[in-house]
Amino acid sequence: MDDKMKSNKIAARTFGVFFLFGYLSYGLGFGLVNSIINSPVGLSNVYANKTQVIFEAAILMAVFAFLNIGLAIIMVPILKQYNKTITYGYLSAAITATVMLIVGVIFILLLVPLSDEFAKADSGDTSYFQILSVLFKKGNFFSYQIAMAIWGLGGLMFCYLLYQSKLVPRPMSVWGFIGYIIFISGTILALFGYSVDVLLDIPGGLFEIFLSIWLIVKGFNPSAIIHKPIITDN
Repeated sequence: MDDKMKSNKIAARTFGVFFLFGYLSYGLGFGLVNSIINSPVGLSNVYANKTQVIFEAAILMAVFAFLNIGLAIIMVPILKQYNKTITYGYLSAAITATVMLIVGVIFILLLVPLSDEFAKADSGDTSYFQILSVLFKKGNFFSYQIAMAIWGLGGLMFCYLLYQSKLVPRPMSVWGFIGYIIFISGTILALFGYSVDVLLDIPGGLFEIFLSIWLIVKGFNPSAIIHKPIITDN
């Protein structure tokens, strides 16, 4: 196996591990944080668990910055051989989505000092804090949904490049493309206030898990790597 094949195999496995870890950590991290900030007792629960909120929010920010951007950076040297414009569009989407996710986490962190002031306030003068709490949580919600819509757009570009390059079986790329279209539809509906069933997340989520395992076990299609691709800019 030559050096190029070895490096591409390492890239495929690294991408698979990052993709799988990122997918699982998002669900776990947001689940833990949301269980605190969306508690029926509201800011009182945030105040009682503020160390946990800060720690988990910091972990989420690190995961977002390291994994989301890292995923795209790993793939840029490989994918740009097939289409530079779309590859850098994919990288830009990953960076933009990551920034929006971090903005959403900052809204969560703002609940911590707000809960401190809430704890000091008179019991009869808490409506102001409750309104701010709702606004911060809405800010987190909208930031997350916008980030996921952008991430889904990047996913469409990523799947197009996978299809064009044949780095993985084409039916898998088509599956991912359809999954991300459904996923983006769900985020847009959520932004407009429609209750979205988690079922809309399943096709894209299963694709990400399956692709991660595929790349860890099998890597990229060797024939797609061996044969020099035709570079396009559009």
